[in-house]
Amino acid sequence: MSDTTQAIVLGLFTLASCIWVGGYVAIAVVARVATGTLDPAQRIAFFRGLGRSYLRVGAPALAVALGTGAVLLGDHGWDGTVLSAVVVALALVAALCVGVVQARRMGRLRSRSVAAPDDLELKRRVQKCARGAALLRAAIGVLSLVLIALGSVLAS
Repeated sequence: MSDTTQAIVLGLFTLASCIWVGGYVAIAVVARVATGTLDPAQRIAFFRGLGRSYLRVGAPALAVALGTGAVLLGDHGWDGTVLSAVVVALALVAALCVGVVQARRMGRLRSRSVAAPDDLELKRRVQKCARGAALLRAAIGVLSLVLIALGSVLAS
């Protein structure tokens, strides 16, 4: 690959990675503020819109980051670090897919809970599922950070 092509691919990789990680962090900040300022019904509507909007930006950014990362590894031989990066990247994509399904399910569950405020069993289910959702979001964040660390090792 020519130096110019490599610079373009690296620029795209950097931009896409920044969009993915920056968006992930921004959503965490927004979630904290929205929880403290919006009532439950407003939060559901807000996060439904935010999730759909960010998915249209974040998923392509992640795809570009992973694709350009693979291109940048084109001349690198297969070793334990490359294999680890591939496994973590696949786990990240899988976790993201599960997260999208889970977020939609949580939105429906929370909507039912808001519509039936006296249903204590439904409230308990929302709380239990919310803990699982938090763990899944944390896993997506950790996988993203591990992939950045592995990419840094591979780039050096």
